[in-house]
Amino acid sequence: MHTSSVDSPPRPEHRATATLAGALAVCSALLLTLVAARWSPLVTADGDIAATTHRWAVDEGGVTQACRILTDWVWDPWTMRLLCAAVVVALVVRFAARWTALWLAVAVAFGTLLQQGVKAAVDRPRPVWPDPVDSAHYAAFPSGHAMTATVVCGLLLWLLHRHGVTGAVWRTALAVAVVSVVGVGLTRIWLGVHWPSDVVGGWLLGATVVALAVWAHTRWQPGRTDGQD
Repeated sequence: MHTSSVDSPPRPEHRATATLAGALAVCSALLLTLVAARWSPLVTADGDIAATTHRWAVDEGGVTQACRILTDWVWDPWTMRLLCAAVVVALVVRFAARWTALWLAVAVAFGTLLQQGVKAAVDRPRPVWPDPVDSAHYAAFPSGHAMTATVVCGLLLWLLHRHGVTGAVWRTALAVAVVSVVGVGLTRIWLGVHWPSDVVGGWLLGATVVALAVWAHTRWQPGRTDGQD
């Protein structure tokens, strides 16, 4: 039986994942710095895009209502966390994968804490409109909806890949994940509750959390040959 050790040399996938996590972290830090510094070109681009999409949202009431349903129910962060909780239970009860279940719960919790910490540190105001079509609370950067969807969908996709899911099931899962991550970000901009860079920041930070979590799992999971705990 193959047994990995924390002291063993890192395998190529460890190095590749660590490199990806580092690149994503650098991009996240750069965008965060520009947002915190209120870099003029970024502020202007955010304002122009937000103003345009807000006009569309006011004019297209049906689309706006659909966006509200999707963002408040289907792609809401609590919906995503409940999905993860269900997967955690299934990992323990159905697969006896207690280590992976704990890893998933900790990764999602870390993402939530990171999101709230960055929001508090940057304290970016949300867009304000004379004729709002929706409302939201707390600071704007990063988008919690976009970040949570990225973390949850990214981690669950990696688990499916790790367990060898292929074919129609994999393609369906991939399509649902991509539509969810991209879609929730677009709804937040459409509804006028986030600047575009808030959504991009949520995607980047969420992807960083996923890469770090995958690196931690492949680095420290108790060694097995069958890919299970």
